[in-house]
Amino acid sequence: MKPNRPARPAAGKPPAGRQPRPADTPAGNEGLPRLSKRISELGLASRREADEWIAAGWVRVDGQVVDTLGARVRPEQKIEIDRRAQRAQAGRVTVLLHKPVGYVSGQAEDGYRPAVVLVTPENRWRGDRARIEFSRAHLRGLAVAGRLDIDSTGLLVLTQDGRVARQLIGSESSVEKEYLVRVSWPEARSAGPLNEVFPAERLQLLRHGLALDGVQLRPAKVSWQNEDQLRFVLREGRKRQIRRMCEAVGLKVVGLKRVRIGSVALGALPAGQWRYLRGDESFA
Repeated sequence: MKPNRPARPAAGKPPAGRQPRPADTPAGNEGLPRLSKRISELGLASRREADEWIAAGWVRVDGQVVDTLGARVRPEQKIEIDRRAQRAQAGRVTVLLHKPVGYVSGQAEDGYRPAVVLVTPENRWRGDRARIEFSRAHLRGLAVAGRLDIDSTGLLVLTQDGRVARQLIGSESSVEKEYLVRVSWPEARSAGPLNEVFPAERLQLLRHGLALDGVQLRPAKVSWQNEDQLRFVLREGRKRQIRRMCEAVGLKVVGLKRVRIGSVALGALPAGQWRYLRGDESFA
């Protein structure tokens, strides 16, 4: 007489008592989000950081460690992050640099140096109140979160923290960026102050109504600061956006300076110098 054998689970279903893992999901679930993307959507890390955590075995889904890159998850599944990942993230820094004209924001190009070369102990602002001791390790993986053109100056954020990068440049970011923009008007037929002779309807177009590359721009706050300087407050960051907006209404940008990102202002930080983002500061 043959011994009784336990019944096999139905095809495609995990054994009773065990929660399905991403690797258990059957073919045809390619439409589900990748685990790294889901971690990013939850605001826990950037997708690059999430991939690092997954590879290190620091991510659990429904209590099970998932170390397979590309694993997919369902929205209702519970994601937990190991404390080792949280400690590693807590040690990552964000640097605020006053970028001068003549430096590129990202990688070196056309013979111009990247702004990150200015992040040295000698260039650290004496007014920096962050209780962080400079380390060469702080330069590893330091990425720009919101570029400035080579001919623009002002507040540039470089960060090791994927959460900060996603907050500032993610597709859903709505953090304000404030700029002071000095302009000229080649079409001017009057010697009067530019803020008095420039047509009000064109100024209104800068606030809302323009499109770049066939895409409508979000509403912006635009106002005169003085006779030849405008204040822009944007919630998006298209390539050379302000210069192109000004060109569209006949203005020429003479100088552009970013003075604020979210709740963090450039303040008295001198050109070419930098400081750390303090623990009590936030861009939100």
